[in-house]
Amino acid sequence: MRNLSFIMLILLTIACKPKAANTDTTEISKELKVVVTDSSIHVKEESKKIQEPVLKSFEGLADTTFIRLADFSHDFAYDMRYATENNFLKAKVYDCAECYTRVRTAKALLKANSEFLKQGVKIKFFDCYRPNSVQYKMWEIVPNPQYVANPVKGSIHNKGGAVDITLVDLEGKELDMGTDFDFFGKRAYHDNLDLPQEILDNRKLLKETMEKYGFWSIRTEWWHYNLSAGSNAKIANFKWECE
Repeated sequence: MRNLSFIMLILLTIACKPKAANTDTTEISKELKVVVTDSSIHVKEESKKIQEPVLKSFEGLADTTFIRLADFSHDFAYDMRYATENNFLKAKVYDCAECYTRVRTAKALLKANSEFLKQGVKIKFFDCYRPNSVQYKMWEIVPNPQYVANPVKGSIHNKGGAVDITLVDLEGKELDMGTDFDFFGKRAYHDNLDLPQEILDNRKLLKETMEKYGFWSIRTEWWHYNLSAGSNAKIANFKWECE
């Protein structure tokens, strides 16, 4: 009987001890999880603040001044192809991905984008201002005026008055325009109506809205838009700094 009591005591001790330990561990884990979760929320909130600095104002800036578009709006999307090898040149010709324009071009783009946003879409940039020295690089790679403007004469991109764009929804998904950017063929032509209605509607939305705010297109590239007021500007070789 004494032996049986001793064995029962040992069993009770073993059964109770881990249970208490497990309970304590679980409670501590939950507290740690809450602390970590709360900490993560604060970190994310702080990161968001860092990523969205106060926007700059056009006040005091001449229309011909070059500005970084992201400093004046958070409502654009970017895929600066010439800062990568994902382009028809198959070469990176920008040191870093930035979208610069002259002030007059930026103002027109902001107005156009404001209207796009009301329709649940926004502008996404493939190319903006292009230094003339980069135009020379492009000409060395593809010396064909059908695809690259002769750098001696320059393009409106070199004047800060042209942009290559598409539209994306507010989740960042591109609208179907029928071809990728820099597709050189009839399917990219504005006057090619032998396309699905959705594509024609998307191109129409882009074209009519851009034209409303002073831009004009070229027949062979659905993505290219020139600001009428920017065509008389001088060819520039302003180069932005990379951080």
